[in-house]
Amino acid sequence: MKLPQGYQPKHPIPHNAVCKLQKGIYGLKQSSRQWYAKLSTTLLQHNFIQSPNDHSLFIRNQSGIFMALLIYVDDIVIATNNIPAMNTFITTLDTRFKLKDLGPLRFFLGLEIARCSKGISVSKRPFTLQLLQDSGCLGSKPVSTPVEPNNKLSNDSGELLHNPTSYRSLIGKLLYLTITRPDLSFVVNKLSQYLQASRLPHMQAATRILHYLKNSPGQGLFFYASPTDTVQLKAFVDADWGACLDTRRSITGYCIFLGQSLISWKSKKQQTISRSSAEAEYRAMAHATCELTWLTSILKDFYINMTLPSTLHCDNNATIHISENPVYHERTKHVEIDCHTVREKINQGVLRMSHVPSKANLADILTKPLFPSHFKDIVSKLGVRDFYAPT
Repeated sequence: MKLPQGYQPKHPIPHNAVCKLQKGIYGLKQSSRQWYAKLSTTLLQHNFIQSPNDHSLFIRNQSGIFMALLIYVDDIVIATNNIPAMNTFITTLDTRFKLKDLGPLRFFLGLEIARCSKGISVSKRPFTLQLLQDSGCLGSKPVSTPVEPNNKLSNDSGELLHNPTSYRSLIGKLLYLTITRPDLSFVVNKLSQYLQASRLPHMQAATRILHYLKNSPGQGLFFYASPTDTVQLKAFVDADWGACLDTRRSITGYCIFLGQSLISWKSKKQQTISRSSAEAEYRAMAHATCELTWLTSILKDFYINMTLPSTLHCDNNATIHISENPVYHERTKHVEIDCHTVREKINQGVLRMSHVPSKANLADILTKPLFPSHFKDIVSKLGVRDFYAPT
């Protein structure tokens, strides 16, 4: 260990001296567990209930006063319907921990948050501008889509990068950006599969994403204020059969709305090879069904009145017929588990299947490259807006 630059000790320090650790949190293996144990114990003593669906969420609902705490290490967000009760609780918590109240939520973990009478907007504009500046793309020419429609990437095409560190760093930052940018999920997920052996076409595709970000750095999600007491979940699901040129695995994509607001989405390569497009679609439906089940459970923790059944929109008629037909045959017996996952929720009245035309399936943006007109149409329907665009 070395003394900090500029520090002048009061007494001479002997040779090979060591520092005595009086108090330490960061850098110790056991610190995170001890911190979480102490904080959660304190909250439970104040009659908070830990959510079984998300262990970082604590909720208290007493005498009509609702309070929810969301914890990320030592950053805490509090939501309540009673400001005086929240201030009293913060004062009480300050006696146990040294707190700094930053007031109404505006910035949290890189998220820029703004409110209006219609709802809440969440974006990552400062992070995006910093990313463009660090990569030297602030003056680049913007493009209308993050990926070319006919771009086919693979493990073997193109020259290997001599220094793949910059590519890996860029993909890591883009993955963080997808928290508020569902329009980037498909291409970033695709490019993250080539971190082990990055090639020139992969870097060129990643650079195109930066040019797309230059087009609208302030773009983010808008969460609408619910006009009624009851809300409903609806999901769009899609799969691109055998889309991966290296493994011939399919791509799963789904997006889930709470009312008009997009709250969950995913673009991911399936773990196994599907023998038909119907099988690929059914695997995607099973993943979306599990996500809908989890969201239904966590919304109950917030005492939100759900309108059942939730609607699952799919553009494949074959999968809808299979989900409603209890008879298996030779073509579908190998997807029996996924069939049971979806059909069980349908029989329980939790889920309802609905056919949607392929052009109206919003999950298309999460499974394949799209042409600019179709891409912009889906982005607008996802509730993704550029909050800094001139009106």
